[in-house]
Amino acid sequence: MSSSTTSCGLSADKKRVTRQIAAGGTGRAARVLIGGGAPVTVQSMCDTDTRDAKATLAQIEKLYEAGCQIIRVAVPDAGAAEALGRICAQSPLPVVADIHFDFRLALASLKAGVSKIRINPGNIGEASRVKAVADACKERNVPIRIGVNSGSVSREKLAKMPLEDAMAQSALEQLGQLEALGFQDVCLSVKAPSVKQTLAVYRRVAALTDAPLHLGVTETGTSFMGIVKSAVGIGALLCEGLGDTLRVSLTADPVEEVRAGIAILKACGLRREGLELISCPTCGRCRIRVGEIANAVERALDGVKTPVTVAVMGCAVNGPGEARAADIGLAGGDGKGVIFKKGEIVEAVSEEHMLARLLAHIKDFIKQTEVATSHG
Repeated sequence: MSSSTTSCGLSADKKRVTRQIAAGGTGRAARVLIGGGAPVTVQSMCDTDTRDAKATLAQIEKLYEAGCQIIRVAVPDAGAAEALGRICAQSPLPVVADIHFDFRLALASLKAGVSKIRINPGNIGEASRVKAVADACKERNVPIRIGVNSGSVSREKLAKMPLEDAMAQSALEQLGQLEALGFQDVCLSVKAPSVKQTLAVYRRVAALTDAPLHLGVTETGTSFMGIVKSAVGIGALLCEGLGDTLRVSLTADPVEEVRAGIAILKACGLRREGLELISCPTCGRCRIRVGEIANAVERALDGVKTPVTVAVMGCAVNGPGEARAADIGLAGGDGKGVIFKKGEIVEAVSEEHMLARLLAHIKDFIKQTEVATSHG
C-alpha cells in the first residue's frame, strides 16, 4: 500500500486515531468496541416489523450466524419500543434503536435495554429534548450515533453550500450540541447516495473531529449495484485509514449486507477470516473448469472461520508462480493439473480427481491451522 496522503492529512497506511465507544455487554450480547484502535465492525438493520419480536429475533439470529456484530432496528412507535424489552433480552447482538422525531421513543428504548441509540438531533426538536436523551444515555453508558444523510440537511444550508459541505457542517454542529452537554460517546455517519459525495463528506468530517465514524453509502439499490457502490465508497475510505464500523445498505436480504461488509473488510486487508479465493478470469489457454471448481470450493468452505487462501488457476502461466501466496492452490493443464502450497508443487492430479484432492489438502491445512492455534 502506498503512503500517499489523503485529504484528511493521513497517509494511506495509517489508521485514523479516534476516541472509543462501546455497545452491548448485557444479556446475550457481547460488548463491542468501536473506534480507538478496535477492529472495524460490521452492522446491519432488520427489515422486520419491530413490534413482532419473534420475527425480529429470528432475523437477528440469522444475521448473527452470518457474522453481523451490531444490529439496528426501527422504532417508529410505542409498540416497537415496548417489543424492544424482549428483543434486547434475547438478542445475541447489541441492539441499536433507530429513532426519528420523537425523543420519547428514545427514552423508552433505553429503558427497554438497547445498547446504542441512533438519532438525528436536528429532527428531535428543542434542546431540552436532546438533553433528555443525552442524560439518559449517559446514565446507562449507552452511546449515540448521529446519523446525517443527504435528505436530513436543512434547505437553508443546501442553498448556501454544496451538499457535502452542508452534511459535514450539520454533523459537526449536532456533535457539538451533544459535547456541550458533556456527552462524548458519539459516533458519526454522513452517508450520501453518491459515492463521490460520500467520500468527500467523510473526509471533511474526519479532518475535524476524533469521533469514530460509521461508514456507508446510502440508498445504493439492489444487490449488484449496491455492493459495487458500497465496495467503492466504503473500501476507499477504509484504505485511507478512515472508518470504525460499517453497514452495506442494500435493497435485499440483510444477510447479504453482512456478507458484503465482511468481504469488503477482507479485500481491504482488515480482516482475515474464512476463505479468500484467488481464481483466474480464464482465457484461451485454460484447460480446466475453473469456474466450476472455484464455485465448489466456495460452497465447501461456506461457514468456515479458519483463514485459508485458496487459488484455482486455469493453466501453468497463472499457476504456482502468480498464485504463490495461496496456502493451497490448483493449476490445470490438459487433462491433469498440480496442487501447490505456497508456490511449491506437492502433488500431480488427474482432471477427474482435481476437486477431491484440492478439497482434501484444504481440509488438512485447516485442521493443522486449528491445532496450531489451539496450542499457541
